[in-house]
Amino acid sequence: AVARNIGVGEQSLRNWVRQAEIDSGRGSAQAPTTSERAEIRELRRKLRDVERERDFLKKAAAFFAKETESTK
Repeated sequence: AVARNIGVGEQSLRNWVRQAEIDSGRGSAQAPTTSERAEIRELRRKLRDVERERDFLKKAAAFFAKETESTK
């Protein structure tokens, strides 16, 4: 009834309540808080960026190693 009154789905309301309980320290100790979830997202984004840079550098190193060998 509450979900319908505020115009959201029941599952959305349940998720909000559960996350509010976690954020206030009353929820499951295993679940991350909203700020922890944001930090995890940011760290995953940074990891993807670093992995992309690493892959690029590997390819560049292989390219230059091949160039060096062919000029000898």
